[in-house]
Amino acid sequence: MLTRALIVVLAILNLGVALWWMLRGEPAPAPPPPTTGVAQLQLLPATASAPTGASIASTPAAALDDVTPAPAPPPPAAAPAQAPAAESPAATAVVPAPVAAPPAPAPAVAQAPAPVPAAPAQCVSLGPFTDRAAAQAAQAKAGGTLRGARLREVADAGATRYRVVLPAAASREDAQATVKRIVAAGLSDYYIIANGEEANAIALGQYRNREGAERRMAALSAAGFNARLIASGGDGSAQWWLDATLAPPADASAARQRSGAAQQRSLDCARVR
Repeated sequence: MLTRALIVVLAILNLGVALWWMLRGEPAPAPPPPTTGVAQLQLLPATASAPTGASIASTPAAALDDVTPAPAPPPPAAAPAQAPAAESPAATAVVPAPVAAPPAPAPAVAQAPAPVPAAPAQCVSLGPFTDRAAAQAAQAKAGGTLRGARLREVADAGATRYRVVLPAAASREDAQATVKRIVAAGLSDYYIIANGEEANAIALGQYRNREGAERRMAALSAAGFNARLIASGGDGSAQWWLDATLAPPADASAARQRSGAAQQRSLDCARVR
């Protein structure tokens, strides 16, 4: 039953659609678009009375309306940019900003010169002189070129050998103990005299010139040993020497010339003090 009812309903709907399609009118055609630039004829309504000849003559343009759109006016020309008005001198004047003065340079700190190390003292021995008076006269002639001068007598000036000796010890054991002290001080060239008048004495070197023997004695004295110098092979005559420290800027040659000495020898300054 339900199926038959649906079929009947669909048939009625189709019949209604067909009747509506048959009875609808034809659509009015759309008016053609107006032609640009051509005047169009406009009909007056039929109920209006016909205008008289005079009115037609007087108003010929009333029946025709020009519906042509007026051309668009050209865009206005852009106004030229106006130059900015001249500013008054008062407005344009620029007040310069105060310029800060550059800071004054800091005064350079004077640096103290580096201390110059003092030159080591130089000592000299001038001579030989025949007697004490001649050595004193030479000291006076040298004057300010010498400092701390002292006179030194050299016995056996004609000696050919010089020995450096430590006095004899009380026993062999004491002499050996002294030898150990000498070795500990870093000294060499020694031996213990076994026989004779100098038994248990310690010989510390033999030299052909007095200057070498005196350097050896200076080294022993610095180590704390009291050595003595023994000359041999001479005629017993004595000489005098002038030992002193050179006063700057004098040199040994200048001091020798002023004193009148025949020779000059370098000297350890420890012996002058």
